[in-house]
Amino acid sequence: MSPAPSAVTPRGEEPAKRHSPREARDATSVLEALRSPRRLRTELLAGLVVALALIPEAISFSIIAGVAPQVGLFASFTMAVTIAVVGGRPAMISAATGAIALVVAPVVREHGLDHLIATVILGGLLQVLMGVLGVAKLMRFVPRSVMVGFVNALAILIFLAQLPHLVGVPWAVYPLAAAGLAILVLWPRLTSAVPAPLVAIVLLTVVTVAASIAVPTVGDQGELPSSLPALFVPDVPFTWGTLEIIAPYAVAMALVGLMESLMTAKLVDDVTGTHSGKTREAWGQGVANVVTGLFGGMGGCAMIGQTMINVKASGARTRISTFAAGVFLLVLVVVLGDVVGMIPMAALVAVMVMVSVGTFDWHSVRPSTLRRMPRSETLVMLVTVALTVATENLAYGVVGGVLTAMVLFARRVAHLTRVAATEDRDAGTKTYRVTGALFWASSNDLVHQFDYDGDPEDVVIDVTAGQVWDASTVAALDAVERRYAERGKRLRMVGLEAHSATRHEALTGNLGA
Repeated sequence: MSPAPSAVTPRGEEPAKRHSPREARDATSVLEALRSPRRLRTELLAGLVVALALIPEAISFSIIAGVAPQVGLFASFTMAVTIAVVGGRPAMISAATGAIALVVAPVVREHGLDHLIATVILGGLLQVLMGVLGVAKLMRFVPRSVMVGFVNALAILIFLAQLPHLVGVPWAVYPLAAAGLAILVLWPRLTSAVPAPLVAIVLLTVVTVAASIAVPTVGDQGELPSSLPALFVPDVPFTWGTLEIIAPYAVAMALVGLMESLMTAKLVDDVTGTHSGKTREAWGQGVANVVTGLFGGMGGCAMIGQTMINVKASGARTRISTFAAGVFLLVLVVVLGDVVGMIPMAALVAVMVMVSVGTFDWHSVRPSTLRRMPRSETLVMLVTVALTVATENLAYGVVGGVLTAMVLFARRVAHLTRVAATEDRDAGTKTYRVTGALFWASSNDLVHQFDYDGDPEDVVIDVTAGQVWDASTVAALDAVERRYAERGKRLRMVGLEAHSATRHEALTGNLGA
């Protein structure tokens, strides 16, 4: 009888590469969708709906960035198709976005298209580097209250972005938008075989064309391209001066893109009840931006609005929908550009308004929830929402929310630190028992908790129920010891757990006065 195979890899041999359980589930879900006509139809129709919604947004973002519409449209195509293959979050949509457009707009305005493309390629390479270095793991430090604020701010921004299409327009826009909203609400009650957004877009387009109703259309947003994207090598000098120009914008683009993408991936995780590969998504975004730059696109990142259309409104769950969205987008703008140009903006406005309503976390603003929620949590959410809406930049809102949460958390933990004194007159000893986490916020006042003049010759600080976390605490303890020494008294410290003892031993006496 042959021995059972060993679970340990023999020394000197390379272990066989194995796919993670998440990758295996991802591949299985794609295969199941390909084998199931119903699932495949859902994925493809979701991709079609997303493609239709992407067109006017990509054109709008191109205008924000100061480039031709085809730069944004081609960016959306290459981002979606590439991220469908290399990304870590199935069913998430990446394309040209407003946040990236705002970051790169100064490059176009001051230096031109070629420097923009160079910026996008460099930004993509930086994202690959950040992904490999594990920057995605920092997502664990984003509190839930920031996530809720992020979602609510995003819903508000999506809604506000629709208002320009409802102001100063022909009166017929309003009944068309209302009809679109009615279809989006009522159609899912009849059937889920065909996504409601697609039904609304098709029906309203047919009505406006058949009745010759003069309303703003997709074609009014900008000229659609008539040819396929081609390889584009930026005509910029490869010098240190060029790097000085594009590097600041590339770094900003990489950070903003990763932040929005990872936040969106986490949101989709919550919506679908599944887990995604954040590290893979991080470097995948970089690869997608490099590819996009090489084909003359303006760069991009994950799009929360279109992702919610794909996942929540249309029910997509696999990479097929993301890939299909990119392919459909290219076909629609290149082959069927004239037909797509007829779609009334009122139809797309109705779709995005419903996405906004569905994205907003209404439970977070219920009076009952606000009464139960700690005030600090509510404040973090409000700061995130306010900063995001005021700046129209999700990255600023998230950073502000995280910083607010850190300060409030430090303040709350600092207040849990206690110092209690007991004196043994017979032994001539006084013991101070310190409870709680000792760090910069809680240890600054530690030096004032002792009676230096009134204490006996032998003083003990018992930190059995405390922890020493940083140099600020060690410096404070050193200051306490010096004050007792100046009065000829002896101070002993007991009860340090292993990590605190190691930290204290390494720093004590080495931090200056």
